[in-house]
Amino acid sequence: MKIEDLLNLTSGDIVSKPTVSAINSVTVYPSKIEEGDLFISDNMEDIRTAIANGAYAIIFSNPMVKITDNEVAWIQVKDIQKSAFKLIRYVLISREANFYLFTAHEVSFLKMIVTQKSNLDILPDDWRKMFEKVLNSKVKMFIGTDTELMKMIKPDVAILNKEASCEIISDTLFKTTFKINDYIYQEKEITPFHVDFLQRVVEFCDLHHLPYDLDRVRYTKHFVPVFIDATLSVMNPSKSDKVAIFTDNLQDVYKAREYVRYNGAWVKTVVLTPPKTKVDGVDRPNWYNDIDEARDILKNAYFNYAFIYALDKSMLPKIKEEYSLF
Repeated sequence: MKIEDLLNLTSGDIVSKPTVSAINSVTVYPSKIEEGDLFISDNMEDIRTAIANGAYAIIFSNPMVKITDNEVAWIQVKDIQKSAFKLIRYVLISREANFYLFTAHEVSFLKMIVTQKSNLDILPDDWRKMFEKVLNSKVKMFIGTDTELMKMIKPDVAILNKEASCEIISDTLFKTTFKINDYIYQEKEITPFHVDFLQRVVEFCDLHHLPYDLDRVRYTKHFVPVFIDATLSVMNPSKSDKVAIFTDNLQDVYKAREYVRYNGAWVKTVVLTPPKTKVDGVDRPNWYNDIDEARDILKNAYFNYAFIYALDKSMLPKIKEEYSLF
């Protein structure tokens, strides 16, 4: 690509008098630079490394960056991230690539049930890693969860069918029997308010002819229930009336507590969160500063269900055998 094309694409200003007129490839990692490449960064140490490795051009936005080699094309832009994604959009003109914006829950189910993933890439939320993956991947389908970044690549990025709804036959908070594509799946380890996420992913897979297996359905990392005793040891469900429910998002806490209000009025719930986390509908959540404090809260609180936000089940004592929930 010619330097003048770079300037037009990024709306950048050249602030040196380079002897080079074109670049070969582009990267955001200095270790990947080869002679003739473009490097995108505001990090002066990385820029020095890139130039030492043979970079012909630098795109940067930080006015504190110092011009160290006038033979290199130094291109200053207003927003380094947006400029990088303008380059990606230009590269994609010649590729028939499709982009889809998923929620984190939808991605979890996609990873879980799809049996052949070679024709799609799930993009990271870090813009540099996303940039490199899109630039270097040969697949035709990209899936991401960061709305802002995905819309930088494709402003009208597609989403899943939010009207998709699965028929639930029976359920508890921890197991659900549901019907998808005229087939009934009995007592799967999935909370009922996650089933619609699964239905959306199934519709997506059917539409794009992606092979999947619903026998793989189980709890996602977003909602992990574990039966415990008073010492926090994992128990057989038939011998325990305490459940520690680990979540990485507050929406699942809200939905689970709402489910309990309508379906288990006898259930006593507590909510554990990091300090100063606001939880709608909970006047006094139990704040913990570290894992030891969270353990102490669980040992001393009276509850049937404890919703634990921002920790995982590794906080529980290690045991030789883990029981299934039922």
